[in-house]
Amino acid sequence: MTQTGGIAVEAAPSARAGRAASRPARRPGGRRAKRLELTLLLTPALVLFIGFVLLPIAAAVYYSFYKWTGFSPRTWYGFGNYTRVFSDDVFLNSLLHNLIIAVLSVAIQLPLSIAIALLLNRRIRGRSVLRLIVFAPYVLSEAITAVVWLLMLQPGGFVDQLFKAVGLGGLIQEWLANSSLVLYTLFVVCTWKYLGFGIILLLAGLQGIPAELREAASVDGAGAWQTTRSIVLPLLGPTIRIWIFLSIIGSLQLFDLVWIMTLGGPANASSTMATYLLDHGFSRYEFGYGSAVAVVLFAVCFIFALIYQRFAMRRDTQGALTRIVE
Repeated sequence: MTQTGGIAVEAAPSARAGRAASRPARRPGGRRAKRLELTLLLTPALVLFIGFVLLPIAAAVYYSFYKWTGFSPRTWYGFGNYTRVFSDDVFLNSLLHNLIIAVLSVAIQLPLSIAIALLLNRRIRGRSVLRLIVFAPYVLSEAITAVVWLLMLQPGGFVDQLFKAVGLGGLIQEWLANSSLVLYTLFVVCTWKYLGFGIILLLAGLQGIPAELREAASVDGAGAWQTTRSIVLPLLGPTIRIWIFLSIIGSLQLFDLVWIMTLGGPANASSTMATYLLDHGFSRYEFGYGSAVAVVLFAVCFIFALIYQRFAMRRDTQGALTRIVE
């Protein structure tokens, strides 16, 4: 027993020595080469980010403190532009319109997207064709979508003729000229345009849910609704939260469809912060004031992103950060 113990004692250091010898020796210049590689890879992206993101933001903040038409000499105005922004009823109404679109997106588009995604996730005949049809509007550009719907919503256009064909001619309205209806008409167009993106995003999330969990729930006697409510929706939570974030940010920055279809009218009934910015900053040559509006728009989106990430997406981002292994 003593001899065997001695062999064991002697074998341990030799094994450790063998493992140490098998490890690749670190080259003195390895860390320097890695830093050089990271510098070469990150520098182009960093230059683009500084040139096209940080510098424009800094320029907007700088010009927002001046009264400037773009041609005349700049005049220091301090916080006068910001005071004017928050005292202008048109801008406040534009902000309210953005918030209405955001709330409607979450309240209507989200349940509709989830329902259609659950349907298209089943094995039904023509599922691929249905997915293509649903996603097709999102592929179209905003300009094409706006022009097509502008033509269809004109008096006597396709939408009016469709209502007449199904016996609902009494419901025909001036869809883009009625100040109390135009914002909701634009929301319908936005829903048609962006619903496919939410459905595809949710379908990708559904594909990541193991089928074994549904089978186990079925074996335990859970119905389809119980399985969806207790298993599918909780596991789909990260995807839903990402969709909500993208939807609200997009609603706050809504511009293309509104500008082409209504120019923010009639009587600013469909104006958004972005259309208000373009109207004052470029159409009226108030570049200083337009810069202040741009800073406010950026601040609203940035503050919302921080708050949403802090409270809604915190558990989704925990552990997602990676570190460089030396």
